[in-house]
Amino acid sequence: MIERIKELKKRAEELENLLSDPQTLRDQTRYRKLAKEHGEMEKILRVGRQYEEMLKLVKDDQAVLETSTDEELIQLAKQELEELSPQMDALENKLRELLTPADPLDKRDIIMEIRAGVGGEEAGLFTADLYKMYHKYAERLGWKVEVMNTSTSAMGGFKEIIFSIEGDGVYGQLKFESGVHRVQRVPLTESGGRVHTSAASVVVLPEAEEVEVEIKPEDLKIDVYRSSGPGGQSVNTTDSAVRITYLPSGLVVTCQDEKSQHKNRAKALRVLRARLLDMKQRERQEDISQKRKLQVGTGDRSAKIRTYNFPQSRVTDHRIGLTWHRLEEILAGDLEEITDTLKRADLKEKLKYGRSGG
Repeated sequence: MIERIKELKKRAEELENLLSDPQTLRDQTRYRKLAKEHGEMEKILRVGRQYEEMLKLVKDDQAVLETSTDEELIQLAKQELEELSPQMDALENKLRELLTPADPLDKRDIIMEIRAGVGGEEAGLFTADLYKMYHKYAERLGWKVEVMNTSTSAMGGFKEIIFSIEGDGVYGQLKFESGVHRVQRVPLTESGGRVHTSAASVVVLPEAEEVEVEIKPEDLKIDVYRSSGPGGQSVNTTDSAVRITYLPSGLVVTCQDEKSQHKNRAKALRVLRARLLDMKQRERQEDISQKRKLQVGTGDRSAKIRTYNFPQSRVTDHRIGLTWHRLEEILAGDLEEITDTLKRADLKEKLKYGRSGG
């Protein structure tokens, strides 16, 4: 940490010299760019200076403990060290956050896809539970949720549900939810009272700008058909459902929840763009994921990331090895502690390897 602060101080001095150079002043575009970098650096250095001052106090107190024979002085040093410890931890966490390059996608809205896995009807009901959890979490933060496509199961769950969440910093807050979520409980379909294990997969995609992902009309095969409900029965008398096949990769997206074919087509294209952007991002992350011990930010969707155990009322995140004994509150949307803990763990890994990309 100290070495990084030294590097920043050196760069800040270079920037100050450049900003006072008449040649820089004549190039206002370059001047503004350098001034912005200097301003961002100063924010970090302010915290860095606090950290250095506090570190000096800690070292002075430790020196007293190692060399002094004055009992009163030793007790004062011990007391100050106890008071400084949480403050040092807080400053270190703040510095980690400031020193880690922000993921440019963190401010994006998202498209979330939840699909039932093993477990039959129970997996479909669990998929519905996860959707309600994220919906309630979004409501708590004032975000907007819009369902884009659903495939319902016979007992009222979902085989699949795709929806968007719009708000400030949604992707940064929810990107670590991608992966396999497992539930352990007595299902409604089980009369013997035995605990079963079912699963659902969650995929979190940052929304893509149209300019980021070029989709040529000739690369698309678009089919329209009538929307269907549980069991395949038609729920619409017009061909409003849309299926888009992206020919270069064979990727297929369907949307049928709107009564308008035009709206379903627009939603399907949003999902397609998000999936194509995600494919680009995942290629970029392959090298990073090989080096990072924690698979928090790598988006390994085949990995079991979390278990929801009803008999013990606990939720365990397997990537960070932590358990919360308040399952009902979490399923009711109280996810902040989990998401914040995952973000801190990812920041720690990024700082360790000096890389960005989560």
